[in-house]
Amino acid sequence: MFWAEFRRGFLDILPLLAGVMPFALLFGTLASQKGLSPAEIVLMCATVYAGGAQFVSIDVWATPVPVLAVVLATGLANARYFLMGAALRPHVTGLSWPARLWFVGIHSDETWAIALKRSQTAALTPGYVLGLTGLFYLNWPFWCLIGALVGGLIDDPARYGADFMFVAMFLCLIRGMWQGRISLVAVGASAVAGLAAQQLLPGHWYIFIGAVSGMLAAAAFWSPGAGRDESRDAKLEART
Repeated sequence: MFWAEFRRGFLDILPLLAGVMPFALLFGTLASQKGLSPAEIVLMCATVYAGGAQFVSIDVWATPVPVLAVVLATGLANARYFLMGAALRPHVTGLSWPARLWFVGIHSDETWAIALKRSQTAALTPGYVLGLTGLFYLNWPFWCLIGALVGGLIDDPARYGADFMFVAMFLCLIRGMWQGRISLVAVGASAVAGLAAQQLLPGHWYIFIGAVSGMLAAAAFWSPGAGRDESRDAKLEART
């Protein structure tokens, strides 16, 4: 049972392993250009393990390091995990304490989204959680290290569209979790609020404001079973 669930979790996350590789390479390149050594980059990736926050921190990185600015910027970028953790809470109560602590401590945007989708059809198990998160966790520092070692060969990664890779992955996650009109409301509110905050406020407030706005909009328009009914109807129409 454990290994069957482990295999299920691994297969669910497998397509995204390759998706992480390009912007892990990009992060390693950018971090090395800021003066971090390969060892420092791997240590950051293994301990911080938050791609969005790490990109934000590298964006404000300088010599000497502006410690307060880095801490505030990454804290703001990661504030969404409070909301993500709250969304996970009902679905991890059946896990043992070690499995629960592992999952909430190491989950990412991708594993969070897939775990929520899985919880709609089956209970989360320790085997599934480990299969979902284990290799995905190791995947990030490994490719960041490769980027640090060979990224200097690429002068301008954005020239090849590397700056859009992070966005592309999240668009795929949104499509995979789409549940009809309620999803449109949440995504629309998040996009509008995030863009407005990005234009009007300094720093990286737009990340947190966009996340909160999307969740509040979804909560305001949500009704029991609405999203599931719309998703099911859409699938039936597609089959016919």
